[in-house]
Amino acid sequence: MSGGPVAGRRGARPAVLLLVAAAAAWVWAATRWGGMRAMPGTMGLGLPAFLAVWTLMMAAMMLPATAPVAGLYARTITVRRVPRMVVFTVAYLLVWAAAGLPAYALAAGLGRAASLPATAGAAVASAVFAVGGVYQLTPLKDRCLARCRSPIGLMLRYGSYRGTSRDLRAGAHHGAFCLGCCWSLMLVLAAFGLMNLWAMVVLAAVITAEKLAPAGRLVARAAGLASIALAVAVFWVPALAPGLTGGGVGDMAGM
Repeated sequence: MSGGPVAGRRGARPAVLLLVAAAAAWVWAATRWGGMRAMPGTMGLGLPAFLAVWTLMMAAMMLPATAPVAGLYARTITVRRVPRMVVFTVAYLLVWAAAGLPAYALAAGLGRAASLPATAGAAVASAVFAVGGVYQLTPLKDRCLARCRSPIGLMLRYGSYRGTSRDLRAGAHHGAFCLGCCWSLMLVLAAFGLMNLWAMVVLAAVITAEKLAPAGRLVARAAGLASIALAVAVFWVPALAPGLTGGGVGDMAGM
């Protein structure tokens, strides 16, 4: 019977390491961007710098919700656990880093909305909120979220992986499901401003609740309905989308 507590400790340590990494990323975000006004578009960054910032943002926002899955995966590893979990985590983050390429192109395009007339900028913001909100209510979102919420099936799949690439494949596979689950919330983040710290905190809380809370599916639907409501309200209050209209909530985030 001693295997149970030992296995638990095996899973707990990597999970704690992921939480420490996420905390470090949050500290970086708060100290680097916490006192600044949310900026539209790519925040004036070139592609390499944007990808670095984007990846650190994803580490801060996604790793806390991923820690339980990492803990389960760690229990399937019997040797060289810490370095192998580092590979798993790096592969997971590489998926999000790759997603930074279309995110950069999208942010560059959306950033131009801040220079449009108010009505046009609000229309772009409304479309962003609507797309993000509608996806939250789709069966595809439910399927991806179900894999993140009940990862036992994933563990069985990962157990069938063989060879030195196992941890890399497992991390990338889980990262792909998380991307499918959460890309819509990152799209909404673009409307608020990619480095709007308050928006990051709220959306990270939504992501964590979606995946870990007993009522996670209801949280996902509530977030979708809230985003659709914002798609309507932004016509009357453009400041709800500072990342596309400039000012407003971004000013408050920088205070």
